[in-house]
Amino acid sequence: MNVALVHDYLTQRGGAERVVVSLLRAFPDAPLYTSLYAPELTFPEFSSARIATLPLDRVPLLRRDHRLALPLLASSFSRLHVEADVAICSSSGWSHGATVEGCKIVYCHTPARWLYQPGRYLGDAPPRGARALLAVERRRLLRWDRAAAASATRYVANSTAVRERVRDAYGIEAEVVPPPYAVDVDGARRAAPFDAGFTLCVSRLLPYKNVDAILAAFAELPRERLVVVGRGPDAARLRRLAPPNAVVLEAVDDDELRWLYASSRALVAASYEDFGLTPLEAAAFGRPAAVLRFGGYLDTVVEDETGVFFERPEPDEIRDALLRLYAREWDEATIRSRADEFSEPRFVERMRSLVAEVAA
Repeated sequence: MNVALVHDYLTQRGGAERVVVSLLRAFPDAPLYTSLYAPELTFPEFSSARIATLPLDRVPLLRRDHRLALPLLASSFSRLHVEADVAICSSSGWSHGATVEGCKIVYCHTPARWLYQPGRYLGDAPPRGARALLAVERRRLLRWDRAAAASATRYVANSTAVRERVRDAYGIEAEVVPPPYAVDVDGARRAAPFDAGFTLCVSRLLPYKNVDAILAAFAELPRERLVVVGRGPDAARLRRLAPPNAVVLEAVDDDELRWLYASSRALVAASYEDFGLTPLEAAAFGRPAAVLRFGGYLDTVVEDETGVFFERPEPDEIRDALLRLYAREWDEATIRSRADEFSEPRFVERMRSLVAEVAA
């Protein structure tokens, strides 16, 4: 059976890209189609894949900031023709528009933020002209997006929250197949140049991730330390906002990330997250998490067993949740067992079964 993979863009190291790495392990012979590919900005595992890019990839500026390609991505994916018995489209709003010769499975990380949550997606300082473009083009893009969703043979959501968004946006009942955590706990570790015992935040540096609120919370926790790991257009602003007890690291490989998780005291996350992968990665190392009571975190964090929740991404609520977390003892075995429920073998088994089902 000829299986192909399609993904929006490979220009960052995020949860969606980790899912594609797992899909490549499930289907190692599958070609991978994407709009843009920047090897230096994403995971090294893609270097061994058979990657085919769209013509947009010839523009270096777009590889550096895929949001600048927003006006072009819908039409570009519409012109992509994939010859495969089954194609799995890993989509946050674009790749599901590809035309597939056979069956199409859409693995939805979220319906397009640029259409359904534009304020969160663009933030307070969007690329020049982005808001005006969306105001003019939104109706046309909505028609395109809904037609793309309707073309799927099977729709899969990464969390119960995204399943509800898929239902609201498209009227489609999606199966939930949670993505796996992909950090190898037993892999090599390389220490960072500071002492263990800090609180960790692993996040793309975008407005809707609310890292600025976490930094403000730590300004009110001067005896605690925060390490933020991530890349994104908000990086320079966040470095300026960081209090003396916080550091922002942009370039971290998996060896360093493993050390950071293992050496941390806890994880904190305040983003409007579709799945909530980082608390599972922390849980694999036995570390609890303080997270926003929203979206995918409701699937991945068990309150008072693997972490605590706060209601709004505001500094005082984040501070209070962290104080609750610091004040109690946590059972590392219980936390690790939660991560085991989201293993890669389970994910691979279900995705292979889905491919067999639609092909039949």
